[in-house]
Amino acid sequence: MLEYLIQRLNLTKRDNLIPGGRIHNFRHFMDFPKSVFNGQSKSRKPFDHPLLVERRVTDVVMEQDIMLHFPYHSFNPVIDMLREAAIDPDVTTIKITCYRLAEQSKIVNALINAVRNGKQVMVMLELRARFDEEANLGWKERLEEDGVKVLIGIPNMKVHAKLCVIRKRVADRIINYGFVSTGNLNESNAKVYADHALLTSNREIMADANRIFNYIEHYKTGTHFLKACTAILPSPTFARNEILKLINGEIKNAARKKKAQIIAKMNSLSDELIIDALYAAARAGVEIKLIVRGIFCMITEHNKFVNPIKAVSIVDEYLEHARVWIFHNGGKEKVYISSADWMVRNLDHRVEASCPITDENIKKELKEILNIQLNDNVKARWLDKELNNEYIRTEDQISVRSQIETYKYLHQKTLIPVEVSSY
Repeated sequence: MLEYLIQRLNLTKRDNLIPGGRIHNFRHFMDFPKSVFNGQSKSRKPFDHPLLVERRVTDVVMEQDIMLHFPYHSFNPVIDMLREAAIDPDVTTIKITCYRLAEQSKIVNALINAVRNGKQVMVMLELRARFDEEANLGWKERLEEDGVKVLIGIPNMKVHAKLCVIRKRVADRIINYGFVSTGNLNESNAKVYADHALLTSNREIMADANRIFNYIEHYKTGTHFLKACTAILPSPTFARNEILKLINGEIKNAARKKKAQIIAKMNSLSDELIIDALYAAARAGVEIKLIVRGIFCMITEHNKFVNPIKAVSIVDEYLEHARVWIFHNGGKEKVYISSADWMVRNLDHRVEASCPITDENIKKELKEILNIQLNDNVKARWLDKELNNEYIRTEDQISVRSQIETYKYLHQKTLIPVEVSSY
């Protein structure tokens, strides 16, 4: 075949023919069926969140915040919340952003059922979700046929925020509840992508989520909806400035000889202004710990840094997709989950939502998960100035593979014995 193509295209050996790989789209590996070897599956099964085992999701969320950690927790509560809303006579409106949807989407089924039950449903469907453009065009047609109001985004700007707002009338009051997530509303991806989803009825968070939906729907009027946000840090325009303020707050605390610390996890870090602020923080003595799976555009060691920046990348069975930021803030820690990486494209050219965590137990849970990852000595690699990306190896006899340890940590909260296959 090669000789035939060379002849037909009038090529010679001087044309620098470069052999390609046998597999050209590695994303297809994600669609492989579950493999079973020796009669036993090595996949760890997701489990139910302990607070959602015997109660309706909506009832629990009306009382307290719930944090789901995928793929350790089951994705079913997200679907159940929408199903419950679809048949609840007191629910009037559902608004949701959809970036990627499963091929057989239970999310879509619940939304269509809601419309058929007389609810107003608005879906922000991002037609430019990479690799899912064709699928999303099909979903757009399907949703509109069933009466769903479909928004298709903003020119020159992707809508990447993962939001849902459900409006419910209770007696004479209007209550908003829903979720803010770091990842896609895709029940298939939720088995592979490691993400966090906050289910909440927090008034400030839901009010800001509504403001973001208003901006998406009326973007031509300007960014005043985003500017009015009081809890969520929205992109574009506003998130970067708030991140810089949070970093500068740690620098000021370090100057006062107080504890100053930044722990941040994301997919990629390349924003020049934020990198310069992190360098200033390192020079001031702020302890900085980073978990960055992909693009990483900064040095971690310099003779002017009081302490080296600890930066690691974890690539394992699940795709580390979550974004979490923790700022020590003089002991009153500020914790955020986000759909945004610290990149120009996310902060300036996408609609994103970075959501504060107010529940102290959830804050503690997120911090402990990040600490497990920072102690990984099996699948983590150093992001050092030599760019060697070498695996972290410690003298300790105890191996810490963070995804298995996170599974154990979260499963312990269910009070059910856990079985984890070793491989």
